[in-house]
Amino acid sequence: MDKKILEETYQKFQKELYLYLFSLCQNRQLTEDLLQETFLKALLSLSDSHGNIRAWLYAVARNLFYNHQKKAKKEVLSEDISDAQLTEDILDQILQEEKLKNLYDGIRKLENRKQEVLQLQYFAHLSQKEIAAVLHLTPEHVRILAYRARKELKALIDKEYQEERK
Repeated sequence: MDKKILEETYQKFQKELYLYLFSLCQNRQLTEDLLQETFLKALLSLSDSHGNIRAWLYAVARNLFYNHQKKAKKEVLSEDISDAQLTEDILDQILQEEKLKNLYDGIRKLENRKQEVLQLQYFAHLSQKEIAAVLHLTPEHVRILAYRARKELKALIDKEYQEERK
């Protein structure tokens, strides 16, 4: 297609295609972008044997608009998912920190030896064998202290929970 025919086609259909695209998207900037893209894509892919240029231009304009809408929805959905995931991650982190704080506060109410065992177990992530080496105890003694400390801790937490509900 030569340059003169391109210019004539643009002059002939530009206004009506602009109105059509604007009626679809209600956005001047988007309408102008889609209009330019319509002429570019339509005229680059239009064969010389095509009989109805006007219908071809409308079909290309319509397809471009709906492709843009699909892409915009996907972007919004991915942003919503990202925002939701970020919010969930932050909320999970806050809840986890609150649980650890409550656990630590409860542990501090126990006698010193039981405090040490649970702190090393929950916060330092040491095994009972490693705790035994640190505290110069037998692994069996650490196991018994940990059991008794968890039992006392559970009783303390249950008691506080019951008091809060009153």
